[in-house]
Amino acid sequence: MSLVRVHNFSISLDGFGTGEGQSKDAHFGHAGDRLHEWMFATRFWQPDGSGGVDYVFAREHEPGIGAEIMGAGKFGHPGWHEDPEWKGAWGPNPPFHTPVFVLTHHTRPSIEMEGGTTFHFIDASPAEALETARAAANGKDVRIGGGPTVIRDFLAAGLIDHMHTVVVPILLGRGVRLWDGLEGLEKNYVIEATSSPSGVTHVTFTRTGAGTAST
Repeated sequence: MSLVRVHNFSISLDGFGTGEGQSKDAHFGHAGDRLHEWMFATRFWQPDGSGGVDYVFAREHEPGIGAEIMGAGKFGHPGWHEDPEWKGAWGPNPPFHTPVFVLTHHTRPSIEMEGGTTFHFIDASPAEALETARAAANGKDVRIGGGPTVIRDFLAAGLIDHMHTVVVPILLGRGVRLWDGLEGLEKNYVIEATSSPSGVTHVTFTRTGAGTAST
């Protein structure tokens, strides 16, 4: 069976995956771009970016992925469902290039974007959403894209096989935390940490007995 993966999910030292005060002009709230500057500096994000350990981890975001599941907060700002013309915070050619299933209580017709991304809006439990995404992934893996609440829900349900988090050396103090309610999670995973010259630490969680990701 295909694997369920998380890649490039950045958190602060105090465990926040997004800041407080998310809006149309501040997708990550008061955190701004600080959680993701490590990635923006690499060749994964820009052709003349850096290589090295950050690039090696960042580029694993793409291979073998056939569908993504994300939360309403990753798709857009609070209140986006009130604008029927809103097509998400990711521009006309979003960086997903697969079917994307947006978990929301405010469903709407699917939106086909450039580059192979189609947003589908579903009101479903983690298990139900995963079943739908796997059917669309055609045997490839499913990426859980975030935000922190969605990843936490999938972890709590025991549905994530491989997770790559990036600990960024900043303190946010407020926002949405990743780890709340997940005490003892480490018992189910092999955990490895790799430090980068950029100052971030890449931490991977691989479920005990999980196979190799699809390619």
